[in-house]
Amino acid sequence: MAMIPRFGIEEEFFLCDLRTRAVVRRPSRAFGLESRRRLLDRVSSELLQSQVEVKTPILSSIESALESIASGRAALIEVASAHQMGVLSAGTHPLAEWRGQLPTEAVRYEKMFDDFQIIAQRNLLCGLHVHVEVPTSIDRIQLMNGVMRWLPFLLALSASSPYWARQDTGLMSYRQSAYDEWPRTGIPRLFRDEAEYRRYVDALRKARAIKDESFIWWALRPSSRFPTVELRITDACPLIEDVLCIAELFRVIVHQQTQAMLRNPQVERDDIARLLIEENRWRAKRFGEQASFIDLSTSENLSALQCLDSLVRENADAIAELRAERAVERARRVIVEGSSATRQRRTYALARASGLAHRHALVQVTDTLLSETRRLD
Repeated sequence: MAMIPRFGIEEEFFLCDLRTRAVVRRPSRAFGLESRRRLLDRVSSELLQSQVEVKTPILSSIESALESIASGRAALIEVASAHQMGVLSAGTHPLAEWRGQLPTEAVRYEKMFDDFQIIAQRNLLCGLHVHVEVPTSIDRIQLMNGVMRWLPFLLALSASSPYWARQDTGLMSYRQSAYDEWPRTGIPRLFRDEAEYRRYVDALRKARAIKDESFIWWALRPSSRFPTVELRITDACPLIEDVLCIAELFRVIVHQQTQAMLRNPQVERDDIARLLIEENRWRAKRFGEQASFIDLSTSENLSALQCLDSLVRENADAIAELRAERAVERARRVIVEGSSATRQRRTYALARASGLAHRHALVQVTDTLLSETRRLD
């Protein structure tokens, strides 16, 4: 019987001043102490003081994921509220100003600020990361080569960062474009296997380009701490149901590829296909769920709904085994009704049509994101 993969979810959040709705530059020390008391090792700091991450424990079912995410959000929101702050989940904050952002007071983050300068200060971005367990007999790099074609589609479902520095960027996921300023990001290279990847890591460490593997920030990477592959391309999602949808679809894709590799360990590498995946990533950044995607086999354009249909066909066994039909239906609904980025623009347009000035319309968008983040069902 096939191993049912365990998984884990990491959510990054913005901390907001409830009076102005702006990002908090320096939350109080008391907030940090109280959040750690409530959430223990499930909560951690991020590069900037205005952000925080909450992690789930190791999960075995989507039901346990819902319970863990809801309880983690509830605790964080309660603690933040006691310190006059709100908690917002999205790839970017509509009102955020990156100038004046402060690094978290930790050696790692202070060194990153010194190394990367303005790039680090502009990293006012929040992501959704999902770990899925891989059997030790499976080469994780070869597995990544087989699953990375679905990364742009998952990004499209998560798109939640159309606004940056109080203006509409014209993109659905500006977070991905901003993140491209960093080295060692984007779609991974097609390494032959994990041994070749290790040689790459060793070369970087020997040259003192990185301290360890955690400084490799690809859209998909092998975890250095766990026997997992980690999805990193997706924007933070305000609605829990979208978090669960993306986590379960990624789990399905990894599980299907794992079962295929147990039968045939060889995964074909195709440099042209990788370039087409990068092209699809651009389309997802620009158009989100409204994008068309290049089919890697036929070079035809597929709508997001057609891409979902392909995902369902090619991962049907894993969907059935993991009972992931609800995730498929949620993805279909996101495509038809719109992602967070689409909802944000609708909110802004309605606010402007009602006579609100630009900044006040963005406040309404921010309030909607705060409200969606508080929905714990």
